[in-house]
Amino acid sequence: MRNSQRTFIMFSLILAAVVGGLVGDIIGQFLPVGAAKTLFSRAFEIGFSPTTIDLWAVVFTVGLTIKINFVSVLTMILVVVYFRWWYL
Repeated sequence: MRNSQRTFIMFSLILAAVVGGLVGDIIGQFLPVGAAKTLFSRAFEIGFSPTTIDLWAVVFTVGLTIKINFVSVLTMILVVVYFRWWYL
């Protein structure tokens, strides 16, 4: 596998996670209270909260949080299956 293909697959997986998370949040907003709403709206956050370092003239803020829900995982799996079938 070439480097450009790896980059394309990684970009596609990140885009699938973002679009899937957005779609999952939108669907979760319109569902009535119940198991389906919990499945679509619950997300797990991985990472650390922003930390600020103030050095008088320069201020650094470092933080990274990844929010993963059911639909984002589902879309990432679909992208992997698609690339496995089409490219690999």
